[in-house]
Amino acid sequence: MQKGTVLENIKIDKLIFGWKALGFAPDGKKIIISGWVIPGSVINLRILKNRKNYYEGQMLDEVKKSPLEQKLPDHFQVYGGCKWLPIAHDVQLQIKQEQVKEAFNHLKEYVTDTVFHPIVASPEIYGYRNKVEFSWWKYISDREWVHDEFRFWFHKQWEFDRIIDCTFCVLADDEINEIFKKTDSFSRWSGLPTYDPKRQEWFWRHLVIRKSKHCNEIMLIFSVNDDFLASKWSSTIDNFSKNLKWFLDKLTKEYPNIKSIYYLRNNWKADIVTWEFELYYWVPAIKEKLLDKTFEINPKSFFQTNSLGAEKLYQIAIDMAKKWKEELKWGTMLDLYAWTWTLWIIFSPFFKNVYSVEIVKEASEDGKRNAKLNGINNIEFVNAKVENFLKDFSEKNEKVDLLVIDPPRDWMHPDALPNVVNFDAKAMIYISCNPSTLARDLDYIVKNSSYKITDITPVDMFPHTHHIETVVRLEK
Repeated sequence: MQKGTVLENIKIDKLIFGWKALGFAPDGKKIIISGWVIPGSVINLRILKNRKNYYEGQMLDEVKKSPLEQKLPDHFQVYGGCKWLPIAHDVQLQIKQEQVKEAFNHLKEYVTDTVFHPIVASPEIYGYRNKVEFSWWKYISDREWVHDEFRFWFHKQWEFDRIIDCTFCVLADDEINEIFKKTDSFSRWSGLPTYDPKRQEWFWRHLVIRKSKHCNEIMLIFSVNDDFLASKWSSTIDNFSKNLKWFLDKLTKEYPNIKSIYYLRNNWKADIVTWEFELYYWVPAIKEKLLDKTFEINPKSFFQTNSLGAEKLYQIAIDMAKKWKEELKWGTMLDLYAWTWTLWIIFSPFFKNVYSVEIVKEASEDGKRNAKLNGINNIEFVNAKVENFLKDFSEKNEKVDLLVIDPPRDWMHPDALPNVVNFDAKAMIYISCNPSTLARDLDYIVKNSSYKITDITPVDMFPHTHHIETVVRLEK
């Protein structure tokens, strides 16, 4: 079949992990369709590429809606980050469970059905996000706002230069939505221009809002281009400063749980949040609790965006480790890719010694502050590449009880895998956000070592999105 061929009335069989859907061409060959299509729907599509074992296709239009598609409440708005909203949540869980199982199909010799556990649902399926980044933008969808109009919301999926005009995010905490709306009104009232990537003229850029679920503390980060204000709107600087102070004073009185406000000078042309922070209000970090441990979150900190879901995830990891050895205290634990620092802090009471291995120095500094906050003193911090650390550490002949792997990317660095295989840890916990690359890494590990996969548990950390976390336990 040639590129450009249009196929009509193709039924979507199922979703594949990573924003893809599966259908079948009239000749029986698979079609992988990129983008969002609901299983059970019937579509017309165009063939983009003819691969050896499948076609790549692009949906043109929907002929028949899927029976899985449910009607949403009027105030729900579907945008790039929550495309699964039209699918009932229990069906979402079934789809994600099946996607994880399918990722391990080529490992049936090593993975039996008894190893898989039912997917664990998030305690909250709406309002669970504790961090949201909004963008001010001159262009919406496929048109430009004229005169003084502009919009403030999320980027349109796959398009860096467009945003979606929404008024409410069903995944975000209610107070995050409320503060967003009030800030949107103030920015329009200010009369200052929003980001225009074509003319490279702007003042308003981004707003990041973080809110801790258990401690109920809020952080705001305003990203602006004050160079533009000084060069083009110098006469308004004093008035703007007064107006901003008035707005923030009013906002903090209405929301006394706002503990931290940062003013971020972002004069870069690229649409990114840079790191030149200036503390505008009160404390430099907000606090959150996970499984009775306290964490300080600063503007640069990585922290799971679903606090209650993270507690579920980490408790599963702890319970898996306890299946191997219940009694306290265990010996030594290595946390590879300790960028989150939450993992080893939560695990630390169960071990005599914990090594936190992380190449990013700022993440280690965050970890040190949080270790001190929780009175933890059995941690050794190592700034190094995982592959180098494992090689050097193995030469010490120090016994290791547990190896914890939670890569910041979709998978481990290829150079690290041989060192993991050669490393003599009694058990391993691997946490991954990509079931396909997780299965690929585990394929290498089990085929080149005596490790056996004993438990696989998917976790729905991000309801109404395609994302899945998976926790795997291996032991020798």
